[in-house]
Amino acid sequence: MAANADYSAHSSLNLQQPWHTYPVETTLSILGSSAVNGLNREQIAQRIKYYGKNELQERPGRSNWQILLDQFTNIMLLLLIAVAIISGGLDLLALQRGHLAKIGVPFKDTIAILTIVILNGILGYLQESRAEKALAALKKLSSPQVNVIREGQRREIDAVNLVPGDIMLIEAGTQISADGQIIEAFNLQIRESALTGEANSVNKSASIDPLDRDTPLGDRLNFVFTGTEVLQGRAKVIVTNTGMTTELGKIAQMLATVGNEPTPLQKRMTHLGNVLVAGSLILVALTITIGLINAGWSALEELVEVSLSMAVAVVPEGLPAVITLTLALGTQRMVKRQALIRKLPAVETLGSVNVICSDKTGTLTENKMTVREIETINRNFSVTGEGYSPKGQFLDSEQRAIDPKTDLELHHLLIASILCNDASLDLDNGHDSILGDPTEGALLVLGAKAGLNLSLTKQEFPRIAEIPFSSQRKRMSVICQGVNPVLFTKGSPELILEQCLSYQSGLESLPFGDGEKEKVLVANNAMANRGLRVLGLAYKNLIYPPESTEISEDALIWLGMVGMIDAARPEVQIAVARCREAGIRPIMITGDHQLTALAVAKSLGIAQAGALVISGRELDKLSPIQLENIIDKTNIYARVSPEHKLTIVRALQKKGKFVAMTGDGVNDAPALKQADIGIAMGIAGTDVTKEASDMILLDDNFATIVAATEEGRVVYNNIRSFIKYILGSNIGEVITIAASPLLGLATPLTPLQILWMNLVTDGLPALALAVEPASPNIMRRPPFSPQESIFARGLGSYIVRIGIIFSIINITQMLIAVRLDPLFGNTGSWKTMVFTTLCLAQMGHAISVRSSDNLTIEMNPLTNPYLWVAVTLTTIFQLMLIYVPALRDFFGTQFLTKEELLICLGFSTLLFVWVELEKLFTRWYHRR
Repeated sequence: MAANADYSAHSSLNLQQPWHTYPVETTLSILGSSAVNGLNREQIAQRIKYYGKNELQERPGRSNWQILLDQFTNIMLLLLIAVAIISGGLDLLALQRGHLAKIGVPFKDTIAILTIVILNGILGYLQESRAEKALAALKKLSSPQVNVIREGQRREIDAVNLVPGDIMLIEAGTQISADGQIIEAFNLQIRESALTGEANSVNKSASIDPLDRDTPLGDRLNFVFTGTEVLQGRAKVIVTNTGMTTELGKIAQMLATVGNEPTPLQKRMTHLGNVLVAGSLILVALTITIGLINAGWSALEELVEVSLSMAVAVVPEGLPAVITLTLALGTQRMVKRQALIRKLPAVETLGSVNVICSDKTGTLTENKMTVREIETINRNFSVTGEGYSPKGQFLDSEQRAIDPKTDLELHHLLIASILCNDASLDLDNGHDSILGDPTEGALLVLGAKAGLNLSLTKQEFPRIAEIPFSSQRKRMSVICQGVNPVLFTKGSPELILEQCLSYQSGLESLPFGDGEKEKVLVANNAMANRGLRVLGLAYKNLIYPPESTEISEDALIWLGMVGMIDAARPEVQIAVARCREAGIRPIMITGDHQLTALAVAKSLGIAQAGALVISGRELDKLSPIQLENIIDKTNIYARVSPEHKLTIVRALQKKGKFVAMTGDGVNDAPALKQADIGIAMGIAGTDVTKEASDMILLDDNFATIVAATEEGRVVYNNIRSFIKYILGSNIGEVITIAASPLLGLATPLTPLQILWMNLVTDGLPALALAVEPASPNIMRRPPFSPQESIFARGLGSYIVRIGIIFSIINITQMLIAVRLDPLFGNTGSWKTMVFTTLCLAQMGHAISVRSSDNLTIEMNPLTNPYLWVAVTLTTIFQLMLIYVPALRDFFGTQFLTKEELLICLGFSTLLFVWVELEKLFTRWYHRR
């Protein structure tokens, strides 16, 4: 084919064709390639020009400057910036008038406010500047070098230079670099768990019947996919898709289209900021309007100063830092419980989760095939033990332990399992691992549990010939040399049974009678219905070693069947029960078969017998409305693709659910990113999954999710506690400041003093409230709605009520202090008394706000010693502002006499008394 003709033909070619439905010859013809010679130089150049490099494309994100500038669009920070500018303007005006004594250090309020604004901006930038690395991790799944046939020659090229139509050669250990159809294969097994989520390796073949268009990825046995790994065998493949058109590329596209929604905490903080700023502006407008009506325009400058103080007072400048540190402390506690948080807001978000969508393989299960049942013609056995550990028992039908070496039928079957096997078992590294196919590894573990020496058995019966597994025969056979040659075979029970004339019974082989084969098939179906993967084993004695690889696999003697499963993690059942107790619904979403998924879900308590299981094919036929109608009734989704997982998560979110999604494979990454909380496996998880996640389970333990959810609820409760504390105090400050001009008094507080209160007096106790331990019933209630306002469940009314009480206490004290000022020499110390009372009263409020129900005297002070340390330090700092000359000059305070300080202490205790009395009243009211 000429280069120009080739380009013209391919410029309109849609690579998103159902290649798996075509014969290989058709695919070669469409792509203009040759199985023998591959592509020529002109074809390759044209296709690279048209299709581009075989790599994943990243979309540009926000630059660091954009992220930094976005931090200063926060409405509370904008208000502070406006306050700083106006305050600077007033200082400049005072300097021009020569009023230096009045303002003290010029621009100190402006500098202090802008410093806080910049620090908050930097803090937000550091949180958001973590670049997305999911696509970078996806790129690592493309191997750097690949063997191809081009112009009739075998060559090694960079994987990025692969094009559709290339002939790719793969072998054991190869990481596949493009999607392609198999031209020819020899004993090819591929691990696709990272892409499809299935634990078993997949046997691939070129010569299979045409597949349906909607055949799931896991069942496309004539195809290989980017990012998967060849376990054994070799093959020749024609490349059909490269770069973003591969299955891996589709996942990358889904990752790019999944947006980052703000978390519940971020939404609540935005709402909080809007309420505070709006309330502040309304209060400022009222204060200036009433002041101008009463005093005229001559009081405008003083009213502006009052307004600035009010604006600074209403904004909780220390709140972003306190929330960030609270979340950081939560992450530290979670790490101790084996949960690593990648994004700080996820700490609190966990507390709102009401649905956990979990992948099965490696998450709910161990990702290790384990034999559970054995069926011979006369007996059936169950096998205990977990994973690849050689520890376990063989139990008969009455659950009595037996010695498998003494049961002749069972012993024959175990020998066949060991010899008809290409895997190896490593029991010496302390981790009990297998090398090779997990199914064959499970058979070796079965032999080890029986006490058989695997190495010695293989030495006693050395292999002299073999017939590899093929998808047509659906079995594997080996010939081993004993006293006489023996053929052992394993594979599909139905097909092996067709080749059997007799069965093993003790030391004898007896011919199959009427109904005995049917009995075996019934037992096979029963095991399959329990979600087990079933293998049949048989043998026959040979007189002479085979002279060629053409070995007859007929006239076999039936040994029996083994049923295995990727066993559920033993601790997950308890974790699922705790989820349900906490109002969290677990859902299984897996690429595995329906029967297997149902069996695992039933064993864990995720679903009951007869539960609805929806497959990927069924999902494709459902309209969005139909899916929404069944989404609340279905807890198991099987044989699904990455697109299906994303669809399910979005459907749940549309129904108002707050979704966590767990997973470990590449196929899970888009759903993890879409979910409200994406949870990756730390041990078995791929880099792609980890980078797309919000949280990583360091121990791959589903139960860790429950522990992390508990921490999330604790964090949210503590955030509400210190918001209750901070805003109740701030409202009291604002009303006190607003009342002073209306009472004919000067502004009692400067912006700098208010900043001190909001950062230090509020900040230290608020941080201490952040480490308050969990209440006993925190995991015995449903999660609170993520849509609820931060002011929900009485928090808003409490803040307003306490703010009013706080202001009444301070205004009363202010009026008394003004009257007493002449008695103390007209020093103007009444302003310092108001400042001191405001600060010290908040200490009592912090102590009382620890619990909404229990009195302070009823609580153990040692459960949160940090609070007492914070209260003590803050009190000392406040006294230093009064009695250390340098600090006194900088903050504009006055020296207080002993009598004045005692008055401040007396009034400051009244807020603590009020809050404690409220608890008593509430307790009495509920007991009526």
